[in-house]
Amino acid sequence: MTSGTDRPVAVVTGASSGIGRSTARKLVAAGWHVIGVGRDPVRSADAEAEISSAAPDSASFTMLRADFDLMSEVARVATEIMSRTATVDVLINNAGGVRDRVIVTAEGTEATFAANHLAPFLLTRELMPALTSRAAQSPPGTVRVIAVSSTAHRSSPGLDWTDLQGLGKSRYGVHYLDAKLANLLYTRELARRVTPDGIVAQAMHPGVVASNFSTHANEIMQAHMAAGDQVSPDEPADTLLWLATAPEVGRAGGRYFHRMAEVIPADVALDDIAAARLWEESEKLLASLGH
Repeated sequence: MTSGTDRPVAVVTGASSGIGRSTARKLVAAGWHVIGVGRDPVRSADAEAEISSAAPDSASFTMLRADFDLMSEVARVATEIMSRTATVDVLINNAGGVRDRVIVTAEGTEATFAANHLAPFLLTRELMPALTSRAAQSPPGTVRVIAVSSTAHRSSPGLDWTDLQGLGKSRYGVHYLDAKLANLLYTRELARRVTPDGIVAQAMHPGVVASNFSTHANEIMQAHMAAGDQVSPDEPADTLLWLATAPEVGRAGGRYFHRMAEVIPADVALDDIAAARLWEESEKLLASLGH
């Protein structure tokens, strides 16, 4: 797909299954051109076949593959996206995951931190020319960057600037808590930076979703995800569709939503100094990786 500028374009990460797949399906049904990104080749191919076959004539769906544990893969897929479209209306940073232990990637990063924070940070940065190009043609607040965070951020005591990735921490789960906090702090700082360009950045909590999200988590996390009030991926996908399109969301960026309603995050996620520092530290880390 090579998209012009007459129809809206969305990029949805983690689109091969779960929330991302449902969100991509809903956007395509609404007439959008959607570029999905997934890791698993079988699920990605299945999602592309299913969503494309049901797409109306005014819409399309393309699935690209990338492993968001690796920043080289993120940079590669960003280049591929930019080769397919000159503009992006909405970027939904949905891909992420939780692991049962500390995993150091081939690039030397911690996998949970890399996939949940560094990857969307880098992808957003690399797609910013396409976002700002569309924003220059559109009413303020129409172009949006949306992060899928989690209420898990409330259990983080705050980011450890001496070991931001948690490479020296063995306690299970802290990496995920910190990464979900990082999503909110990043969204806050991104909103401050891109508001003058007419771009809005928002974040959301999807709830406990019946999906393969916790496949690589330990037994405690898997039990937590299986218990209680699980929701279909369609429920948070409805909120993501609303965040992508509703006029009322296109103002006052840096907010946090659940079930199409604004909620107030933990105080630690409202720290503007920490948000600015996270941005700086993330840039330094990416520069050390050659990005």
